[in-house]
Order: sequence, then C-alpha cells, then structure tokens
Amino acid sequence: MKTDYLIIGAGIAGLSLSIRLAEKYPDKTITVITKSDVTTSNTQFAQGGIAVVTDRKADSFDDHIQDTLICGGGLCNKEVVEIVITEGPQRLKEMIEWGARFDKDKEGHFDLGKEGGHSVHRVVHHKDQTGREMVSAMLKYIENIANIELLSHYFALDLIVQDNQCFGAKVLNEKSGNIELYKANHTILASGGIGQIYGLTTNSEIATGDGIAMAHRANAKIQDMEFIQFHPTALYSEKMDTTFLISEAVRGFGAILKTRNGERFMEKYDARLELAPRDIVSQSIDVELKKNGDTNVFLDCTHLDVDAFKKHFPMIYDQCKSIGIDIAHDWIPVAPSQHYVCGGVSVNQNGESSITNLFVCGESAHTGLHGANRLASNSLLEALVYSNRIYKYLIDSSSHNSSEAYLEVNSTASKEQLTSTNNTSLNHLKKTLQATMMRYVGIVRKESELHEAKRKLTELKDQVAELMRTNTFEKALVELRNMIDVSLIIVESSLNRKESVGTFVINPN
Repeated sequence: MKTDYLIIGAGIAGLSLSIRLAEKYPDKTITVITKSDVTTSNTQFAQGGIAVVTDRKADSFDDHIQDTLICGGGLCNKEVVEIVITEGPQRLKEMIEWGARFDKDKEGHFDLGKEGGHSVHRVVHHKDQTGREMVSAMLKYIENIANIELLSHYFALDLIVQDNQCFGAKVLNEKSGNIELYKANHTILASGGIGQIYGLTTNSEIATGDGIAMAHRANAKIQDMEFIQFHPTALYSEKMDTTFLISEAVRGFGAILKTRNGERFMEKYDARLELAPRDIVSQSIDVELKKNGDTNVFLDCTHLDVDAFKKHFPMIYDQCKSIGIDIAHDWIPVAPSQHYVCGGVSVNQNGESSITNLFVCGESAHTGLHGANRLASNSLLEALVYSNRIYKYLIDSSSHNSSEAYLEVNSTASKEQLTSTNNTSLNHLKKTLQATMMRYVGIVRKESELHEAKRKLTELKDQVAELMRTNTFEKALVELRNMIDVSLIIVESSLNRKESVGTFVINPN
C-alpha cells in the first residue's frame, strides 16, 4: 500500500493535519488509520474545552504563558509555551472555519470557562462536549475532501524503520485479518494516550500507548514519562463499567469538594481551593482518602443553579441522573483517575522525532509544553498548533525520501495473518498489569515499590513474549505488549527522577 502521508490516529491532531495536507496537495494521497472507528479517540472525551486567549482586555498571552509555566513546575520549555499560546487564536479561527461551534453569551462573545490553574476565564467550549464537537466538525468537513482516505479498524503494529529512517508502518487490517505494509514518504504518529495501563482512567478504551510503544521499539527518544496526570474528579460508581469524567469546568462553575462528613478540605492544601492545578487537587484528595480510609470524596453542586448547570453540562447531568444522582440534592461521588501523560515521543518545534520522516503530535508527543503537569485545556490547543507546525514544515521542506526499495524486499509481510489466543489468559495478564500500575505507580510513589513494579512488569513482558513466539498472535496481545512496554518506561523514568515535582510525587519513607 502506497501513500504520500500516513497518519496514525484519528483524534484532533491527526484529523486536523489531514485536512491541511489534503487541501494544500489535492494530487497527493493522505491516509488516516485508526484501530477502532473514527469516533473513538481521547479527543471525543475532552469535555472542558480549549484554552485560548480570545478576550485581550481581560486576558493576555503573557498571563496564559505564566499560568502554563507555573502549572508545569518549572520544567516547561518556555519558547514552546510562547509558540503554542500565541498561535492559539489562529488555530481556533481555523476550527470554526471547519464547522466547529462554540458556546456564546447573549452579546455574542465566547462563553469562557475557568479551570484549575487558570488565572482568568479563557476556556472556549461547546457545552461539556467540546472534543466531540471538534471531531464531528472535522469528520463532516473531510467528507468533501476526495484525497483523504480514512480507514477505521486498521491497527498499526510497528513502524518500518531502517538506518533511523521511517518508511511507513506494518498495519493489521482488522476486517480481513491480514497484516499489510503501508509505505509512506512521511509518517505521523497521532495515536493518543496510555490510560488503559491504569484501568481506572478517563481515557478511551483504545488508549493503550501504541504509538509511544512503537516509537520506543524503533529507538526513538522518549521523554518525561514519569509525569502522569490524574484527573481529580472522575465519577465514582460501582454501577458503571467505565470511568466517566466530571469536568474541571464544574469546579470552575462553583462546585465544592467535600469529605464524606461534609468538610471542605481544599483550604488545607492550597489558597486556590478547588481551582488549584490538577496535580495539587489529586494529591490532596489522595491524602484525604488514605487518612479516612474512604474510596471517594464528593463534589457538592447543590448550591448551584440547576437550570444553568443543565445548560452548561447536559452530558454530566444526564450521566449522574442515570445512576440515581440528582445534582440539585445529592453530592457527586468522585475520585482521581488517570487522565493524561505529559511525556511522550520527544519532538522538536516542527514535530520531528529523533527518527527521520517520523513526526509526532497530540498526546503521544512530548513537545515541552506541559513540563511536570499539564495546564487544563492546553492539550487540544497543543494538538492543533503542532499539527499545523508539522504541516508547515512538510510543505516548506524539499525532503521527499523514497521508501520503495526497502519495502519491496519486505513485501511478504502482507501475507501474514492473525491467529487467535486465549482471551481469558490475556484478560488476566491485563488486569495484573493494571493492578500493578495502580498500586505501585500511582499518584504517590515509593522507590521500593517502583522496583517491585519493575519486577512484576518484567515477568509479564516475558510471558507476553512467549505468547508471541508461539505464534498465537492477535490485536489484544499486541495491545498488551504495548501497555507493558509503556509501563516499564514509566517505571524507569520514575526511578530516574529523585525529587517530587508537578504530577510526580515520591514518598521517601
């Protein structure tokens, strides 16, 4: 299979890049693959919005930059922060031109939200479904672009790399069961997050760290994987099979965190109370839970205007109602849940990885924007800015390396087929992995427990390698391999960092 540009991932980063390239080069082919359907990505779960300076009287680039740097614990790349923040308004304008709608007030101005770590209201949103709105708009826009090939249920297994140059990817066609080679002049990883390695996560079910794992196996530089952001307020309910996010914007709307006995506890930890950055709020909740032996704390919205709440957060209101929680009278049970990885495949300001012709954007990239902790709603902004920077570099670059000679030699790979393995065994290994990461590599870590996690994960890696050697090979097995690879990177990164900063907290005892 030949394509000019192979984009792995159909979230905001991958889709926005595909639109830019296709409109610039109507005679070139842009292939976007996603291992599930096109509506399943972490972008779809982004409730809060996109942080952009739109009101230059009440806000400024300098304020947004400073908020980002403070939240990042001194580890942000300041030049990158300045680039992302100042390019934000233009990228928002572009999204609106592609058809995305954002909430406005009665005067026609953006109805801006405020989230933890932000000094002013600057979060542009579409109710509590901003990510879904942006993806829906782009997918509809793409329907009229002939040279974008959007392939769902195509799972990238490994990058094809020789002499530190990427020539495309080895891809499972889930519909046929065949493994195919996709050769491309340029390959872009936009494959999302890692949440499923923790089990308790706000991420999509397909967020198994595939892109980071593939890049790692190809010897790309990976950076800052110890910085795992836990969202403070995931809905806690034994009635639900999956984790549901209660947006930070709800706290920005006035909701209050309380213990089971009604104590408002954030005043003990930070003067910004419920609107402190996510790392501080999550760590504060973790302390309270361990102190009281509870499974969750509560978000009290009973003092808020219910009609206004339903207007701003219809999805959250309906989800709570579906499990018997009336926000007008009941507190919402919440607990921290894995949400975002601040590290990833290291890239420069053009989105280039350490492997020639391999570009990375979105959550799987480490750009230097987030430092030790991501400022709320900066991730959608980063994805749009870096997909645009990759696009600009590609159209300005005269480098178009041919990959045909290499791939002709390896064309027999397309004849491989998947076989089935024991799902019960794989599920047991997956749950063991998730339990290990939650217990030993969570919000607060100890060096001794990290070593224990490394031992357990290494045993799991050996078991999975043996399964792959026996040729019982399937999608779930590859995902498990990716999850273990990423987990080991996180553990190693955690062992290498000796001091607490941002989302990384080491317990010396």
